[in-house]
Amino acid sequence: MIKGILFDYGGTIDTNALHWAHVLWEAYQRNNVNVDKKAFSEAYKYGERALAIKPLVQPHHVFYDVLFLKLTEQFSFLKENGHSVDDAAIEAIARECNQFAHTTVTNAKQVLEALAKQYPLVMVSNFYGNINNILADFGIAGCFQDVIESAVVGVRKPDPQIYQLGIDSLGFEPEECVVVGDSFSKDIQPARQLGCQAIWLNVEGWEENGEKQATPEGVTEITDFARITEVLKSLG
Repeated sequence: MIKGILFDYGGTIDTNALHWAHVLWEAYQRNNVNVDKKAFSEAYKYGERALAIKPLVQPHHVFYDVLFLKLTEQFSFLKENGHSVDDAAIEAIARECNQFAHTTVTNAKQVLEALAKQYPLVMVSNFYGNINNILADFGIAGCFQDVIESAVVGVRKPDPQIYQLGIDSLGFEPEECVVVGDSFSKDIQPARQLGCQAIWLNVEGWEENGEKQATPEGVTEITDFARITEVLKSLG
């Protein structure tokens, strides 16, 4: 019987399982940033690493700020590698993608609020120390009884220990918890290693990197965040 739910955030709640690289790549196209997909992919990875290493994101930053900082790092990488890009596009892309996230989270909010009336919810996220501010800005902070954030607790997915901290916060046995996430390697595998059930929101990854897997035992695969409620009914 499921007693508590552990939610991933990025790529699960804020994009309905579209990989953020897809979202940003499409925004590059709409804003006429003329680089090929390979160059973009390299810049995307560089930006992710840069924000993980450099103390750029501050606790007071909202999601628009995170996007602006990531894009600034991406454009810097592209220029250093010989690509002609106009920094004026950074603000436009950040604004567009922030609006996309707001819209997606607003759609997810009704599901989260309904679930929070039935189960305790805990957020487990690889983030930069500002996830609580983002959840508040997006209007869903009240849905979660606790937030386990990698930059705060010092452990990152795919290390199962970060999900163990979430289980400990719920106070239930692993088999009484379900993990909801979009990444097979970072969310679903750690969940199953610990003995949790899992709901895999599997829409579209970015690269052929092992994400596309056969659905294992104890995992329910869905393609829309809104289906979580009906899946939980089937799990008991």
